[in-house]
Amino acid sequence: MALFSKLKAGLKKTRDKFSTGMKSILTIGRNLDDELLEELEEKLHTSDMGPTTAMALMERVTKAYKAREIKTTDDVMPFLKSSLLDMVGGGDDASITLRPDGPTVILVVGVNGAGKTTSIAKLAHHFAAQGKKVILGAGDTFRAAAVEQLTVWAGRIGCEIVKHGQDADPAAVAFDAVEAAVARKADVLIIDTAGRLHTQANLMAELEKIKRVIGKRIPDAPHEVILVLDATVGQNAINQAMLFNQAAGVTGLFLAKLDGTAKGGAVIGIRNEVDVPVKFVGLGETSEDIEPFDADQFVAAILE
Repeated sequence: MALFSKLKAGLKKTRDKFSTGMKSILTIGRNLDDELLEELEEKLHTSDMGPTTAMALMERVTKAYKAREIKTTDDVMPFLKSSLLDMVGGGDDASITLRPDGPTVILVVGVNGAGKTTSIAKLAHHFAAQGKKVILGAGDTFRAAAVEQLTVWAGRIGCEIVKHGQDADPAAVAFDAVEAAVARKADVLIIDTAGRLHTQANLMAELEKIKRVIGKRIPDAPHEVILVLDATVGQNAINQAMLFNQAAGVTGLFLAKLDGTAKGGAVIGIRNEVDVPVKFVGLGETSEDIEPFDADQFVAAILE
């Protein structure tokens, strides 16, 4: 229950906007009609779901209404819950399966300020707590103090780190980190990357180069590309997901900063528009504040 309480607190803003809008129109026993559907559409658009998600939900509701699958206001919330669960997804694609025959290489991407360094620490702690040998690769050599911050986290968690100096070639760091992970028989290698370069094109070219270098040493690596998203940025998170997915082939999301100002509707929008699953959520500031994503709990925290 402690986890659900944290998740519920983190999604308070989304829940308040969503539930307030629904309660104002879904009076008990009221029959569904075109007028109510218009009111529902308006409430969804002014909630925290984002325009694309609101439209997708309304399409489902309208179709179900016309098919007489839902008839009164009593049917709406259960239908919305089922639809949100379907849209958020979960299951096998929301987990990370470690390779049994060598290091599982996880490339972590995201813009500066999203909480990338802290999220890497949380991932490292998550796997170390399972008894796995974890190595970090400090590939964000362009941001001042990024390497130092990751070094501090590695010391706290008790894992090794491979690093070069400020402004070193990130691809060279990635190559050395992969070599170290193979030689030292690590279970998991987590490689940090830059969140910003001089231009967007430069950043994306750098990510592609890092992926090529890693793949030359371990042909099927990186095995996961995790995009860290700030849960408070809403529609911008969807734009970031599209951008990084094009450049790096994102396989999963780490939703950071679920701290009460989060815009939870963006998660549904990302899943809907980019089709990338959320794999982890960050629920606090310490390395222990990480949980694998649970779609049922996430939707319940929005709707309760």
